[in-house]
Amino acid sequence: MALSISLVVLLLIIVFMLVNKAGLKAGHAIICVLLGFYLASSSVAPTIDDLTTNVADMIGDVNL
Repeated sequence: MALSISLVVLLLIIVFMLVNKAGLKAGHAIICVLLGFYLASSSVAPTIDDLTTNVADMIGDVNL
């Protein structure tokens, strides 16, 4: 659960910066959010969840 909350916060910060700095319009950001909600309720959701979990695990395993 902590991973998903921190990922949501990270994505929220990225969207906020894109709206303010890169010229992303608020309407486009809202469309992206709606797409995310529809993807979350689709049959693709478990695959996306597995992908993000695997990528987060790979990043966590990197030793610097």
